[in-house]
Amino acid sequence: MTLLEQLATLTTEEVNPRTLDIDRADARGIVGMLHAEDVTISGAIATELDHVAEAVEMVADALRSGGRLIYVGAGTSGRLGILDSSEMPPTYGTDPIVVQGIIAGGQGAVFRSIEGAEDSSEAGARALDEVEVGVLDVVCGISASGRTPFVTGAIEHALGKGARTIFLTTNPRHVVRPYVPNVHVLICPVVGPEPIAGSTRMKSGTAQKMVLNMITTGAMVRLGKTYGNVMVDLQLTNEKLRVRACRIIMSICGLGLEQAVELIESAGGHVKTALVMQAHSCSREEAVERLHAANGIVRIAMENT
Repeated sequence: MTLLEQLATLTTEEVNPRTLDIDRADARGIVGMLHAEDVTISGAIATELDHVAEAVEMVADALRSGGRLIYVGAGTSGRLGILDSSEMPPTYGTDPIVVQGIIAGGQGAVFRSIEGAEDSSEAGARALDEVEVGVLDVVCGISASGRTPFVTGAIEHALGKGARTIFLTTNPRHVVRPYVPNVHVLICPVVGPEPIAGSTRMKSGTAQKMVLNMITTGAMVRLGKTYGNVMVDLQLTNEKLRVRACRIIMSICGLGLEQAVELIESAGGHVKTALVMQAHSCSREEAVERLHAANGIVRIAMENT
């Protein structure tokens, strides 16, 4: 099948009949049309939640076993993977190598479009070799079209290395499956034609961002990185995060500001340790042991006698 024939099968390449007159509209009319299209995204994702949940469990299992989550994408899709991975260390206290993003064209493509970089499946495979992908890892390919050679090549290479695989696209499953026939989890929120034909930075990009948020947030919750819906494994790398940590301690433990600051300092700046210390009136060393015994899940560590 030629590239022209491939593109003809993709809903993301179709002309959207609802925005045909967008160039005749004033500013309010334009944003109204764009908003109306964005409203449909959540419904498209809702049809894929079972597959997203499967991806969450796959990633949580991998990270629990010492593996990594490695995103691979090109253009907007690649940038979204890098964005999501870069937010994990400050939010959930993960090592930067645990969730990584690879983009076709390398670091320069994050800031400036390098469109031709997406056309080589061999380059996708080489990019995974550079990070030594292995059996403990999960590789998540992100491609609006579902056919990007750099991404599909990476997925096939990851499978050959024994890694588990996820593929996120915004085109229909029956169209995309032939490009990644052996992928373990295929997530396909079909957002339909873009408001500006073929501009997948729009609805497709928004849908991808929403799903990536679900995958990593879900995995981090499963790994015990929250207490209820509160972040408790954040890194105190700036003043905002230090204040947030104090507020967390004050809220959960019922302490005043000075007591919270003292507790966090005695816990070595680690909120989860501080919570366990307060719950059991124990030393930092004992709190660390309790967390280890609870596999890092702070609620279990706090509630166990």
